[in-house]
Amino acid sequence: MNRERTRNRERTRILVVDDEEIVRESLSGWLGEDGYRVDVAPDGPSALEKVKAERWSILLVDLKMPGMDGLQVLEEVRRIQPDTAVVIMTAYATVSTAVTAIKLGAADYLVKPFDPEELSLMIEKIVGQQALLRETALLRKVIKREYRFRDLVSKSPAMQSVFRLARAAAQSPSTVLVLGESGTGKEVLARAIHLDSRRAANAFVAVSCAALPDSLLESELFGHEKGAFTGAVGRRKGTFEAADGGTLFLDEIGDVSPKLQLDLLRVLEDRRFVRVGGTEPVSVDVRIIAATNRELEKEVRAGRFREDLYYRLNVIPITLVPLRDRREDIPLLVETLLERLCAEQNRKIDGVSAEAMAALVSHDWNGNIRELRNVLERALVVATGSFLQAGDLGLAERPGAELDRAGPLSLEEVERRHVANVLKHTDGNVSQAARLLGIDRVTLYNKMRKYDIKRPNHEDSHMAGSR
Repeated sequence: MNRERTRNRERTRILVVDDEEIVRESLSGWLGEDGYRVDVAPDGPSALEKVKAERWSILLVDLKMPGMDGLQVLEEVRRIQPDTAVVIMTAYATVSTAVTAIKLGAADYLVKPFDPEELSLMIEKIVGQQALLRETALLRKVIKREYRFRDLVSKSPAMQSVFRLARAAAQSPSTVLVLGESGTGKEVLARAIHLDSRRAANAFVAVSCAALPDSLLESELFGHEKGAFTGAVGRRKGTFEAADGGTLFLDEIGDVSPKLQLDLLRVLEDRRFVRVGGTEPVSVDVRIIAATNRELEKEVRAGRFREDLYYRLNVIPITLVPLRDRREDIPLLVETLLERLCAEQNRKIDGVSAEAMAALVSHDWNGNIRELRNVLERALVVATGSFLQAGDLGLAERPGAELDRAGPLSLEEVERRHVANVLKHTDGNVSQAARLLGIDRVTLYNKMRKYDIKRPNHEDSHMAGSR
């Protein structure tokens, strides 16, 4: 027996639940000889007490027991310890019994009397599956670390270049200009730069330059003195002072009026300003990160944006890629966003069906990540099952959605491409890919054979046909 298999058996805790003492003794003896840690319980209530008190890998539960039968125990165990595998044992095997047990979440069922070899093979299969799940969970964490820059995730080469530039920018005091469409995460990137910088212990202050009229924006940025205008009953500090020692994020900088453009230019040049209605200059140490979805070079040529301010802001330009140009990121973003949304809504969702993921990947996402998050949030509210379905998304079919750049695609070709993309996303991890697709591993292997899809970065040693 190899070392890994031995370790898996040693960490596996099995509880045998049966009202017949001879069954409990026989099973605990056989499984103990195989290297598993085994305990027994004579009935359902005592078994559930043990489940509440300790973690178990597998429960072997008799179907027919006085008081509480095996299916009732199964339901309670699924509620208390959802990750514990439950095998139902019965001397009254029928198709309906098996179907009911599997529907309620049983990992498998055994028919009494059973062969010890059959039992050993079944337990070994379950233990192998649990080891794969642990490996997948670890791999998911590694993948997220590899593709993450703070709260941004991407495996797109273009976005990885953005992350590298942002990390470098964080270590400098220079002004950063973040460009990109609405919803691409410009403020999230600005916060990530701030948190990676030497200013991380100080304030990050964000201001939307498009949200306020000119007069209010001036007061918001620079503050005002008492009596500066009607309602100014006292001195008020602006966001430049609030961000002193930290970072000021000026969103939608392209919407600022010519007068405020000049004021901002002076602050960037002198690091000083005068409050509205005041005369004394105020000095600040602020790192500026500005953002816009406008093409500022065009705005400069059209005379709507000051050229000198543009060059002051454009010291380190960083352009975020729209979601439609990095569709390979969508499964990764869906997984990340669903984790956050499930935590916020106290929901548990196991994943996204293949049909739903195909719809998400093919959608144009004009609202980018913000739109994707809104769609997933809505889907969580309306979903009734453990997997999000295409109907839960509420996505209107876009005109020409069935057309690829190369022309119309068959349903089989759409499926082939999607399966290949998901496998690429998981680096060839079939268990993780099957979970994302909402199918079991055997079905995924069959599709891989059908479409001649190879596993990237993996030796295919667990193909279904070899099991």
